[in-house]
Amino acid sequence: MISAETRDKAGVRGTLSAFRAGGRVPAVIYGLDKKPVSVTVDAKDITVILRQDPNAIITIKYGGGEDTVIIKAMQRHPLTNKPTHFDFHRISLTEAIKVKVHVKLIGECTGVKLQGGLVEHTMREVNISCLPTEIPHELELDITNLEINHSLRVKDINSGKAELLDAPDQIVVSVTAPKEEKVEEPAADAAAAGAEPEVVAAKGKKEEGADAAKDGAKPAAAKPGDKKAETPKK
Repeated sequence: MISAETRDKAGVRGTLSAFRAGGRVPAVIYGLDKKPVSVTVDAKDITVILRQDPNAIITIKYGGGEDTVIIKAMQRHPLTNKPTHFDFHRISLTEAIKVKVHVKLIGECTGVKLQGGLVEHTMREVNISCLPTEIPHELELDITNLEINHSLRVKDINSGKAELLDAPDQIVVSVTAPKEEKVEEPAADAAAAGAEPEVVAAKGKKEEGADAAKDGAKPAAAKPGDKKAETPKK
């Protein structure tokens, strides 16, 4: 049970900031065809409840009234992550309600331990319907026998007395093969491929030089009519 204080100036920004600075969190109580009531609750009291069970049944006393509620919605500060507002929904202990419940994975997965796979927990909460007194703290899903490239779905969860509201074939957890890393070709191969034309070119120049040397070593053939070189007189 927690105590709340009613507030008259609902939604006034300056007033709400003053409440939060004083360690109180604005909230609204609604449901069961009753008039909504704007209140504030002690931040410490509500934090303790959230740590124990987000779906806890809470009795709130305020002014001259009292209600049995659950936390239907909560807003948090984007930087500090502290609660900034609560929606408390009145409930009847004899009527089923809809809530979200955390899915906890248990067991040592075969697909990871023996096959080197990776667990992907894609659906961490499921929607259920049950009596307020039968809301489970969390639902367990055993992944011990889950192999690589296989998955478990909503229909594989044992929800006890609660009714699962999500699509039965919706995947909750799967084991996938690790992605293979592409190995790049060594840079040396690329360098060698680029250097090859230069070798050919150099070889061609060498051959051209050799041919030119051979041509220079041969005496020029005498043409018809050319005079022989005169022998110097003694």
